[in-house]
Amino acid sequence: MIRAASFALALVANSAQAADFYFCWQGSNGYTMTGQMTLNPSALNKPVVTQDDVTLFKIAGYQNSQLLGKWDMATRADGSSWILHYDPARRVFLTPGEIGLGVSQAWNADGTATDCGDPGFGFNLGNYAQDFCLNGVWVEESGMPPETPFLVSPIPVDPLCRVYAPTS
Repeated sequence: MIRAASFALALVANSAQAADFYFCWQGSNGYTMTGQMTLNPSALNKPVVTQDDVTLFKIAGYQNSQLLGKWDMATRADGSSWILHYDPARRVFLTPGEIGLGVSQAWNADGTATDCGDPGFGFNLGNYAQDFCLNGVWVEESGMPPETPFLVSPIPVDPLCRVYAPTS
């Protein structure tokens, strides 16, 4: 009985902590993006997490490992695109086809190049492609098909989408 109560208490304690996730996207022509997000603990049991469940979110875009720009929700300008759909059970960002929307991810980029990382860097996942925006310009050459999955990890990743191995 004590063992069961201790186990249940440990589960409750763990579920009360925010969850950190790291991700990396590999686009075309040497473009990559890394990011980090922190979710409210209660969101981990939801079938779909949205931007309203996220407490920290930041991304950085690269080409051939050279930093192009950054964006985070903490410094988001009024009116900038900020849409997120994430499945915590499968650890995947949902595509438009999976949820029946034209754009399922809009991180300082709205998918039409009218709100396109201006200023700075943005990423979107729409029904046409996954791609970058940089300082108001759509970077078409970065694009990947909309259904392309990308790495989500509980540990940090580098700009080449390699998971950092823990060191002792």
